[in-house]
Amino acid sequence: MSFSMLPNALSIIRIILTVPIVIALLKEQYLLTLLLFLVAGVSDALDGWIAKQFSLQSRLGSILDPVADKVLLTCSFVALYWIEVLPLWLLMIIFVRDVIIIAGALGYFLGDENSESDLLEPSLISKVNTVLQIALVLYLLIIQIYVGIDGFQDMVFIIVATSTALSGADYGLLWVKKFILQESKK
Repeated sequence: MSFSMLPNALSIIRIILTVPIVIALLKEQYLLTLLLFLVAGVSDALDGWIAKQFSLQSRLGSILDPVADKVLLTCSFVALYWIEVLPLWLLMIIFVRDVIIIAGALGYFLGDENSESDLLEPSLISKVNTVLQIALVLYLLIIQIYVGIDGFQDMVFIIVATSTALSGADYGLLWVKKFILQESKK
């Protein structure tokens, strides 16, 4: 494997790590889940840093990185809901946002033959939202280990729900603008 493929390989490793993370979570092995999730987080930070530092950004990487994040977070959230740590209403907000993003991206990239060279760039609100969603998973894992610090759940749920809804609305507007531009070019 050449060095230029390292960022993409790290994204793939993050996708693969999803399986043991979910298994450990479903078995309520919270410390192991936390450690694996932290390894996945480090791989996320490293792949972005390496890609930017060494000018290794690619279209594949711009797709793989957010896909890896979505797979890891979505599967973690479903497992957290399954073990009754995450409320269904928050899982649904997160799910709807992800559907908006995926549907918009598919529609845009399938509908515009010139989009093949575009890199997918997340918005600032989306980056903040991803950080908050990761923090939510970490918080929920930590309060399973240290029960005495669980008094902030409702506030944390509301913050993540708000950032998720704002990010979904931001992407919805982005896709509407892109579709309007696509149609005006035809």
